[in-house]
Amino acid sequence: MIETRNLTRVFRTYKKAPGFWGGVKGLVRREYEEIEAAKDININIAEGEFVGFLGPNGAGKTTVLKMLAGLIYPTSGSSRVSGFDPTKRQNEYRRIFALVLGQKNQLWWDLPAAESFNLLRHIYAVPKNDFQEKLETLTDLLRVVDKLNVPVRELSLGERMKMELIGALLHSPRILFLDEPTIGLDVLSQRTIRAFLKDYNQRFKVTILLTSHYMADIEELCKRVIIIHKGQKLYDGQLDLLNYAEARHKIIRIRPTKEITDGEKSQIPHPMERIGSDYILRVPNDEAVATCQRMLGLVELEDITIEDVPLEDIIHKLYEDGSLNEGDQKTVLHNA
Repeated sequence: MIETRNLTRVFRTYKKAPGFWGGVKGLVRREYEEIEAAKDININIAEGEFVGFLGPNGAGKTTVLKMLAGLIYPTSGSSRVSGFDPTKRQNEYRRIFALVLGQKNQLWWDLPAAESFNLLRHIYAVPKNDFQEKLETLTDLLRVVDKLNVPVRELSLGERMKMELIGALLHSPRILFLDEPTIGLDVLSQRTIRAFLKDYNQRFKVTILLTSHYMADIEELCKRVIIIHKGQKLYDGQLDLLNYAEARHKIIRIRPTKEITDGEKSQIPHPMERIGSDYILRVPNDEAVATCQRMLGLVELEDITIEDVPLEDIIHKLYEDGSLNEGDQKTVLHNA
């Protein structure tokens, strides 16, 4: 459904020297800086897949989505979405995808969402009966039937995002690009939107590419993730394999009844980090039980827990390293 080959986008920005004379010099001779927002991105996404697209701010996620949507042109490389070339911006292509940007509105701010939906019906030439049936289904799933005639500006952030999703899905797109759809939402709204997206993907087999900084979104919705950093792809594979690459370590959290002495710390072959009244140890998976037993025999404890390494830490490690290290690559390939 989505295929890219060496997709690259370079932005050229003018570097202005400071001060008045810097501006004058810029009239005669200008210096430019080239930034590779996306570099040689190669991805293949099958129909009906729900894929997480991860990366820090400025990694190039939104740039890639906009190239796939035909909003900006690639500097080099190519992409095909359901057989269409996004750069040609054909009307037939525009009718089969939708792009939702969590920080930008597509609905009219001063009008009720129902008015914007009716306008979208005419833009996409959706038959009236099909439109009404789709609208009833979506508003019921997202529980916003009673908000259709409320001006968008008077809706809560969560309600506005639900309306944005409805507006994007009214013409029944086969591909959905979601850029931070849960950004800034409260926990309840996030859960509602996640449940809706999961159900919609399973029910209609829509291909979804999701960017998000909330790991709960990715863990609940996506079996596969693509990670990019500084415009380059670092990882493309199953989420559980990415977790396995770091599952060789466990986090042990202990809460002693009194402060641990230096002498007691020296008997534990792993460094400890103190956070408030707790001590945190990061130990190899096969040493977790033995380390806990040693701690129980060494100091008196109020509490002790063993936890998996958070997904956020795994992603952060990839960002720092720039790629999977050799050991992680072997682990991922072996378990693939």
